[in-house]
Amino acid sequence: MSAVEGLSDETTRTETASLRTLVQYAGASGDFYEMHYDLPFAHARGHRELAVHGLLKAAWLSRLVDDWFAGRGRLAVLDIRYRGMDFREEPVTCGGRITGRTGDRVEVEVWTADADGARTTVGTAEVDLAGER
Repeated sequence: MSAVEGLSDETTRTETASLRTLVQYAGASGDFYEMHYDLPFAHARGHRELAVHGLLKAAWLSRLVDDWFAGRGRLAVLDIRYRGMDFREEPVTCGGRITGRTGDRVEVEVWTADADGARTTVGTAEVDLAGER
């Protein structure tokens, strides 16, 4: 039985950042570090490809949780740690799993994983349920 009626205990979604996505995110966030849009710069620093912004991965995880709970609650806490890099045009799996519930607060494990399944971002989220009793 799910911790939240009518909601699966786990969800995943795949995101892929194109060059356009990285440049748009750089403009929106003000993070213009060349590692995210200048391939020769990334190569000169030993990286095979352009890096996805860490905060873009945080945004993907926030959207995952928001869409998953879809009107049942609101994201109250997102606490993540970056463990590895993700790169342009490579699939990034965003995942979440409900780990507990205390009253109207639901605890969720969240992560991103690269194409090999290695977790590149790990953390937790808390969702305040909206009117569920």
